[in-house]
Amino acid sequence: MKYTKTKAVLNQLVADLSQMSMIIHQTHWYMRGPNFLKLHPLMDEFMEEIDSQLDVISERLIALDGSPYSTLKEMAENTKIQDWPGEWDKTTPERLAHLVDGYRYLEDLYQHGIEVSDVEKGFSTQDIFIGLKTAIEKKIWMIQAELGSAPEIDE
Repeated sequence: MKYTKTKAVLNQLVADLSQMSMIIHQTHWYMRGPNFLKLHPLMDEFMEEIDSQLDVISERLIALDGSPYSTLKEMAENTKIQDWPGEWDKTTPERLAHLVDGYRYLEDLYQHGIEVSDVEKGFSTQDIFIGLKTAIEKKIWMIQAELGSAPEIDE
């Protein structure tokens, strides 16, 4: 079989992107305070981007004869991104920092995918990983800027 490790990374991304979408959705629902009017609609854009990445990743997995996770149970059992209960006790900056944690995890997973696909010579998939990692790094920079911090991508 070709691309065994690449397919494993793709399926991990299916679970993790699904989880990340829910975390963004929760941030959208439970947001209050300063910058609400600016940040609330921005979360819709963040969800759309993650959902688009999920579609690209899932379709690439299928194109490589893989089988993407497709149930909530599979997503929950396989994601490595931590969630929080839906409660009002978190501030918007705390929720944004939680988003950064999820995006940093995805950045690392995309990097792992870049390395694995290089070894397996899956250069079309590698190209996808590179492009999506770049988009994730931009989100990290943007959210970190909102939080008054540097992106810290190179640390």
